[in-house]
Amino acid sequence: MDIAELIKSGKNQEAWDWSCGFIDLKIDDCMRIQRRLLMEQLNLLKDCELGRYILNGAVPRTTEEFRASVPLTTYDDYAPYLLNKRENTLPKKPVLWQYTSGKSAEYPYRWVPVTAEQLVDIEPLLFALALFSGCKQRYEIPFKPHDKVLYGMAPPPYATGTMARVFSREMFDFLPPIDQAEKMSFEERMHLSFEMALSEGLDIGFALSSVAVAIGDRFKQRGNGSGIKTWLKRPQAFPRLARGLIKSRLAGRPLLPKDLWKLKGLITFGIDTSIYKEKIKEMWGIEPLEFYGCTEAVLIAMQTWDHESMTLIPHLNFLEFIPEAESLRSRTDPAYEPKTRLLDEITPGNYELVITSFRGGPFVRYRLGHMVKVTSRRNEALDIDIPQIVFIGRVDDQIDIAGFTRLSEKVIWQAIENTGLDYVDWTARKEVNGAPALHLFIELKEDVVNTEEATTIIHKELKKLDTPYAELESFTGLKPLKVSLLPRNSFKSYGQRQHRAGADLTQLKPPHINPSDGIVEALMSRSEEVRSVKEPAGRSG
Repeated sequence: MDIAELIKSGKNQEAWDWSCGFIDLKIDDCMRIQRRLLMEQLNLLKDCELGRYILNGAVPRTTEEFRASVPLTTYDDYAPYLLNKRENTLPKKPVLWQYTSGKSAEYPYRWVPVTAEQLVDIEPLLFALALFSGCKQRYEIPFKPHDKVLYGMAPPPYATGTMARVFSREMFDFLPPIDQAEKMSFEERMHLSFEMALSEGLDIGFALSSVAVAIGDRFKQRGNGSGIKTWLKRPQAFPRLARGLIKSRLAGRPLLPKDLWKLKGLITFGIDTSIYKEKIKEMWGIEPLEFYGCTEAVLIAMQTWDHESMTLIPHLNFLEFIPEAESLRSRTDPAYEPKTRLLDEITPGNYELVITSFRGGPFVRYRLGHMVKVTSRRNEALDIDIPQIVFIGRVDDQIDIAGFTRLSEKVIWQAIENTGLDYVDWTARKEVNGAPALHLFIELKEDVVNTEEATTIIHKELKKLDTPYAELESFTGLKPLKVSLLPRNSFKSYGQRQHRAGADLTQLKPPHINPSDGIVEALMSRSEEVRSVKEPAGRSG
């Protein structure tokens, strides 16, 4: 009997324990699970080509030996095996492959295999997401069979599409049905899902945060006679739409999703979920439940019904944590192997996350490039004895925008070059002021374009170079690029100030990616006259 059958049979406590029971584990239980599943995974790794390559001859028999003898890895270590989908080299034969955007200039996507055993472990956790999104306490089951779910995630082979496939079809009805949705464009899928939801109802939303906001914005835009006509193809939609329009007009504002449906739950995902949280709540009338995952690890942590920090999941991946200081040191000194902590060793603070796949997955001591903040060792209010985290962002040289794309230094640089603009140098960072933005600071040699013109032509070139960046605009309407034209001699002045401060040669120029506030302020400042200082030969950048 599966979870859906338990719920249909009224066995709510059994269904809850099966899907949500991990939150009741003590930390010692979590560590026993971590170590046991790691040893099972090592037995699989030593018998396959990929495992022997990554382990480099080591045959660890304990967790301590594993961490001492196996180095940390990145996707570059797996690319020869995974990009070509060499299934015969893997610990277990996968049942499907999924991808995420890669290092755009080197490979457009990172392919990741998923095993049948991993899918079996993921399915109950998707039930947990649904339950946590709608319940107010333990053992509460807020849903009933055939509740309607909005499909607002990216389709396969993206990881969120894989999750939608695993979502129980015995319990939930997706709008539109998953098999149909996967064959449609985003625009077609959203249009049909609204038509169906207007006539059939809607109980739970499952969407990227940026998509949830984009949907709400479209309701505002279409909340008039001409826009509404496109939703009136089904007579059953008339009563719901009429009631919604009355609600919005009485409130003196445009039509919003909350005027049409009273959701039981809303699950959102994306690097900018916390940014959009209040906007989503205002649009949809319910606080979104956040989870944290990625293509390589699928699910890592999720919020519970208190909608506070996320609880780490102990049985999908072996988890290690690099303290922020160690992470920073390793990025400035690539030869340095940073030290890690285990799940029962972490204390409040920032950490770079490292995973080892369970159940035949490929990754071993894999640096995700993610920084998380441990907020507490346990959730005291809900008596959850597992560390609580929030996701901070990426730690590598890529800028993640709205969960759709990660732009590398090379791609941004190439886009600037392709414009034909004659420039001195540039730096760029992600900024958030209501919506995520790629803020590019560039010093031109001549005033040939203004800020608006520069933004338009660079945005156009980024769309040509990076498909996910282009999809961000087509899917959500967001144009995330913001350009600031720096004063003349900004980079020369910065280098001179660094030189006078005793900086070495590598610190005379700001980084191209994610400069600090102090660096940006220094570049924007014209308070100092440029002094004549001999600088290294060669083009900047």
